[in-house]
Amino acid sequence: MPTIETDEHKALRSAVAALGKRHGRAYDREALWSEAAKLGYLGVNLPEAYGGGGGGISELSIVLEELGAAGCPLLMLVVSPAICGTVIARFGTDAQKQHWLPALADGSRLMAFGITEPDAGSNSHRITTTARRDEDTGDWILKGRKVFISGVDLADATLIVGRTEDARTGRLKPCLFIVPRDAPGFTRQPIDMELNAAEKQFELTLDDVRLPADALVGDEDAGLLQLFAGLNPERIMTAAFAIGMGRYALAKAVEYARDRQVWDTPIGAHQAIAHPLAQAHIDLELARLMMQKAARLYDAGDDMGAGEAANMAKYAAGEACVKAVDQAVHTLGGNGLTREFGLASLITAARVARIAPVSREMILNYVSHQTLGLPKSY
Repeated sequence: MPTIETDEHKALRSAVAALGKRHGRAYDREALWSEAAKLGYLGVNLPEAYGGGGGGISELSIVLEELGAAGCPLLMLVVSPAICGTVIARFGTDAQKQHWLPALADGSRLMAFGITEPDAGSNSHRITTTARRDEDTGDWILKGRKVFISGVDLADATLIVGRTEDARTGRLKPCLFIVPRDAPGFTRQPIDMELNAAEKQFELTLDDVRLPADALVGDEDAGLLQLFAGLNPERIMTAAFAIGMGRYALAKAVEYARDRQVWDTPIGAHQAIAHPLAQAHIDLELARLMMQKAARLYDAGDDMGAGEAANMAKYAAGEACVKAVDQAVHTLGGNGLTREFGLASLITAARVARIAPVSREMILNYVSHQTLGLPKSY
């Protein structure tokens, strides 16, 4: 597996970095989203037949990482094209693909993704949002709640993870449904977050939401296969988000350490300052290598291999990001907490990469069980 980027990837990285530099830390989300759409970056992973770039998660992760490194990450890149776009491209009907993919690619429509529930946490087997068939009409009727769903106020529809009953076994299995934002019975309530982000978080209520039969994405019996087709890209893109954030913080710290002079030399000449920054850079680079491996495995169709690598990439990137931000703030001292340098808000934001979309402890569980073959503790 190659570890050096192709010329095409280098060119994409350079072009997106230039876009990010034009917008910078004080970016307007709508303006940046619009320009990224016009340049073809939003749908770089989607099929060319539907207006996309024909690439994969490898390319989309470059876009998000470079925007993050410029201080202007677009969180909805993780959700709309990466999760929802990927699931529809792989499993959607022709009608679903024609309706959604071109619009996701050109940015004219957005989709949110709803899986997390108040009482389920990381246990997807405890999801209580259920979907039942109306035998008379063939419609689906959804009932349940979701929490910490990003960007629902911006989205035209939400891809909801529900559960249907298997007629053969009576057991519940996961299924995916496209729920329009104006569907009767589908309501949202903003969550009061101290985290200051352009994209807000919401609690959703589905109170007997009636959907036509064609709202179901893919095969009713595919279950976890379709679900993880979206969750693996989510982990990879979260890694890209974290790496970009860490790079932004590190660049600010390096610039400050190079210029700031207290005695006879810049503070960056002292190993107590220089070595932790060097370690942060190494950790970010190593996390990027694992992210690239995960993306390439996913794009090559190796879902099993991508699952392991995506979890590892997300873990490594989250840890590297938190350490890079912490060291950057420490390097600047009191200046690291001022609005002028734009680092203080990252202290909280960096924690998200450790928590979402899956905690580091659950990733360690995955590796210990699935990779090392150790017995489960739960």
